[in-house]
Amino acid sequence: MNEFIIDKMRNHPRLPRHVAIIMDGNGRWAKERDLPRISGHIEGIHSVRDVVEASGELGIGYLTLYTFSKENWNRPVTEVSALMSLLVKTFHNEISELDRNNVRFNVIGCIDDLPEAPRNKMLQGIEQTAKNTGLTLTLALSYGSRYEITEAVRSIGEDIAHDKLKVDEINETLISSRLYTHDMPDPDLVIRTSGELRISNFLLWQIAYSELYVTPSFWPDFRKNEYLEAINSYLNRERRFGKVSEQLNP
Repeated sequence: MNEFIIDKMRNHPRLPRHVAIIMDGNGRWAKERDLPRISGHIEGIHSVRDVVEASGELGIGYLTLYTFSKENWNRPVTEVSALMSLLVKTFHNEISELDRNNVRFNVIGCIDDLPEAPRNKMLQGIEQTAKNTGLTLTLALSYGSRYEITEAVRSIGEDIAHDKLKVDEINETLISSRLYTHDMPDPDLVIRTSGELRISNFLLWQIAYSELYVTPSFWPDFRKNEYLEAINSYLNRERRFGKVSEQLNP
């Protein structure tokens, strides 16, 4: 059944080019089962595989996963350490498969914040898959949108101070060009799992007109079927970008 649905969606003229996901609920999934929090993160890896696979099958160009925020460094040291170790182990196991499937790997955020082992793994993956032409899989690691925008403003200010840029040259295109996502389109669809109704400092500039899809499912329970439901929900919406329906369908 999934194959039929994917085949039908693949040729849809309004298939999203870029899907971004706030993967939430790993800890609560584990708590409900009296398991340590890291168990939820481990189980969530299966959901990542499902979503990456489905995105590639659909022909979606970009998939961005909110993996670890700058605020997450404030979590207990033991949990952060376990997450970093899991990141290294998972990436070691998955990168060859991603490469075989023509997936280009990417990271946005403050990668220098990461410990040496995960940082080196991320850089290795970026280099190894740089020539791939299929799905671009981006992990947002040590990422915070306010920090990203602040850094963009700072870089523009420095150019003005050094007479490389004039104030009247500042526009939305320029600001977008200074963001981590400068080489990808803005997300068409943002999915959040676990039922929380907030954006959590994720791609604030880029999602100005993104469609939102919130599911009560915790991330470890969010598999291919529900991902396809989210895509189908998107395909049945009318994106107006400030206009009215009559302007889109005269």
